[in-house]
Amino acid sequence: PVDTRDATQARLRSLPAPITDVSRLCVCDLLVAQCDTNCCCDPDCSAQDFGLFTACSVPVVTGDSRLCSQKAAVYSLDVEANPPERIFKLIDQVNPSIFCIHATNYKQALYLKSPEIPTAENFDQLLDKFGGATFSAELDSWNLDTDAQNPPDANETSRYEYGVPVQTEDAFLRLPSPVVSSWCSDANPAGFLVNQATKCIRSVSVEKCDSVQALSMLFYINSSILASVFQVNITVQSIAVQSLNGTRSLVSSSDVLRLPMVLDELCINAVLGVNYHITYTDTGEIIGAAAAFVLGAISKEALSIEQSFEISFTQENTQPVPLSGNPGYVVGLPVRAGFQPQGYPFPAAFLFAALALSSNKHRQLTILQSTSSQDCLAAQGARAPVLFGYNMISGCKLRITAAMQCQPLAQTLLDVLKGQSFPEYVASFGNSQAQDVLDWVPITQLHISEQMISGTLQSSCQIPVSLGIEVKWTKYGSLVNPQARIVNVTATITTSTLKQLASGRERIIPITSSVVFTDISSPAEPSYKAWPTINIKLPFDFFYPFV
Repeated sequence: PVDTRDATQARLRSLPAPITDVSRLCVCDLLVAQCDTNCCCDPDCSAQDFGLFTACSVPVVTGDSRLCSQKAAVYSLDVEANPPERIFKLIDQVNPSIFCIHATNYKQALYLKSPEIPTAENFDQLLDKFGGATFSAELDSWNLDTDAQNPPDANETSRYEYGVPVQTEDAFLRLPSPVVSSWCSDANPAGFLVNQATKCIRSVSVEKCDSVQALSMLFYINSSILASVFQVNITVQSIAVQSLNGTRSLVSSSDVLRLPMVLDELCINAVLGVNYHITYTDTGEIIGAAAAFVLGAISKEALSIEQSFEISFTQENTQPVPLSGNPGYVVGLPVRAGFQPQGYPFPAAFLFAALALSSNKHRQLTILQSTSSQDCLAAQGARAPVLFGYNMISGCKLRITAAMQCQPLAQTLLDVLKGQSFPEYVASFGNSQAQDVLDWVPITQLHISEQMISGTLQSSCQIPVSLGIEVKWTKYGSLVNPQARIVNVTATITTSTLKQLASGRERIIPITSSVVFTDISSPAEPSYKAWPTINIKLPFDFFYPFV
């Protein structure tokens, strides 16, 4: 090692001195012993050649632009002279950046060194030098004592950052996707915390389906994900079998692998879809991986199949939040709502809730659901999800008797219409996150009174009879692929004043709940209308001599 270091230093001393004088540098001098056209710094050009130049192709020649202060060679042509002459100036150039280099004291950077080729003799030495997370190029800093080097922390190598490909023991976690055409490419890596959903076409042959790796479950679970001190195996979460007509049935046991095989001119157990679910910690460590498969049969007439792939990430000890679009809402998916938790002085975060009972396990925006009995008091727990883009109306009937108290009845009807936990905000996009405060739209609540209804037990009794929700949305983004965005939500409670009901009599009042979606998008205007209008007065002789 000592001889190697001495030999390297001797070789550096034998190299020619680097050219740092900007007056001798010329980046446009390409021809050997010939004058390059318009190259004012070419030493091969004479005064006669400069007389034929039209301009200097490189007017300023400098060294390292990162230096704080350096010389600069400035070249120009005096076109008024006959013939034109070259003008050369050497000026001091100052770099105003506070991160400039004061002096170039690393002499080895002035040479182009050939990289050392690894051999059986120097492999361990190169591994010790360049195998760590950081290394130094200084010759004196080489550390040849392998026992003195500390191995990198295993936990540091196991923590992923956003977008970094998820590594496996052989390469990376594959998520096939179309690249140039619609055909599947298996070279697409899955990025950490990047939820993706892809569809692509793959050519198949029933006779050779058992030999195509992309049709087998093993192709997607045979590699373990690199984690900290251990490797995370990809387990099979579920297996669904799809028939030729499109119906699916869930397999009771997912412990047994179902490999593709040819049976009665059909290729069965071919992978049609894979859904990865990755669990990670708050420090970026992957601790679990599962895959849900959709297997199907392929007939011999089929030359290609469509495969779908999806991957999602969930932090441990948290529940995944279902999305209703990415980013805009998808027609038919539930509208997501939330409320501001108690104790927050400002809307720093939102909690997802239902527009009804807090026990709604799906946490969807819901309204009153009509039942066969049409009894409002019995339909208090029945809710229907509000689906984006679908106008809905539901209701029930309330039977009022003289024995009923006004205030308890009014509160019961309010719970029937609004639910026990009425939200304060609605997600403007289908993928709005709770921490994105500006992505949540406050719900405006209004109260109006109708005319008086005769026949109640007490005078001046106010009871809610209807809840109307109006959701205003607009098309957001490009006209080619507009995204649905909710911009305003208004909930209107209508109450009625009832007169006193005579003893022994009863009355039936309808209670209704409705949702209306209104598109307030501005119509697309022709492009010529978007041109600016210039309101100026031209001079009277502007078109002279034309009229």
